[in-house]
Amino acid sequence: MGVMFIDCSGVPCEVGTDRSDTVRHLAITIGHDRRERGEIRLVPLPGDNMDSGALHFVTNGLASAPSPDLDYRSRFMAAEFFRISGSDNIVADRGPTALRIVVGGQLRKLRIAAGISPEQAGDRIRGSHAKISRLELGRTGFKERDVRDLLNMYGVRDPVEVQSFLELVRRANEPGWWHRYGDLMPAWFETYLGLEHAALSIRTFEAQLVPGLLQTEAYARAVVALGHENVEATRRVELRRRRQELLDRESGPTLWAVLDESVLHRPIGGATVLRAQLEHLVRMCDHLRVTIQVLPYSAGGHAALSGSFTMLRFAEDELPDMVYSEQLTSSLYLDRQNDLENYRRVMDRISVQAETPDRSRQMLHEAAEQL
Repeated sequence: MGVMFIDCSGVPCEVGTDRSDTVRHLAITIGHDRRERGEIRLVPLPGDNMDSGALHFVTNGLASAPSPDLDYRSRFMAAEFFRISGSDNIVADRGPTALRIVVGGQLRKLRIAAGISPEQAGDRIRGSHAKISRLELGRTGFKERDVRDLLNMYGVRDPVEVQSFLELVRRANEPGWWHRYGDLMPAWFETYLGLEHAALSIRTFEAQLVPGLLQTEAYARAVVALGHENVEATRRVELRRRRQELLDRESGPTLWAVLDESVLHRPIGGATVLRAQLEHLVRMCDHLRVTIQVLPYSAGGHAALSGSFTMLRFAEDELPDMVYSEQLTSSLYLDRQNDLENYRRVMDRISVQAETPDRSRQMLHEAAEQL
């Protein structure tokens, strides 16, 4: 059977001819992340049919593979709609950045329900419509006085509801755990940590190094030594370890990493360190929320030749997907629809070109055995 992957623009991206490999690969990797949004569909090539047990059809003709975390995702999507009279532990567990997004989104819903424009709301708190936009997107901290004034303007005057909402505001204003490491990193990376901690899913392509969320302590120490000459090395490695804890958090994100094959052979820290790192990646392949693929040399040229990048997705409708790309002394954040579509297309293409998760695990094991 042949299967054609159709992206959201209707352009064929890849064609596979092996039923057991291609169908399962597309369904698990691409379909797992994008089917709910209606951005992909799987169609048979002429003369074939779609009766494979690996696929299940849902409404609108979309093909969907069974997902082990659908229940998990449902809990997340339900979490974004919370009552003013109480907080949600799942959202709170995702840190102050997530709380700011949710609180800002609730303020926006209240404003719209009250029929009030951003300009009118801005006048009430002695600001502009731009300030209201930043508040509603969760991109800035909240002043309790401003929130009180806005709630009153929106018709929320019950003392219990107001106090419950203000308690969420206080928690949203608290610094994240990463704030204590602020002296070790630039402001743009501190912003990324807050978004990473709040994400529903993380997709990343790495062309040079093992992603930070998957690094062993020894590998991380070797990476730190390359760029910082062991200045505050212990705390920098500790910061990386703290980041990794989110993968084991009850409300933690899914991580889907595509690694260029060169990562498996670049001896960061030496052969012993690299072997231990590869063995750790093999173990992480068993993690329920982690998918690892290797983009082999045999794939030749690929769509991500421009370098590494990360895509973050959030449960909150108020915050769009975001692409993060890090340079030597700065970073780039992209959230415009055209940019997002281009990067999604690139990520999808390299996910198809990459080996399946099972074959990737085997490659990791073989590379470790060779060291």
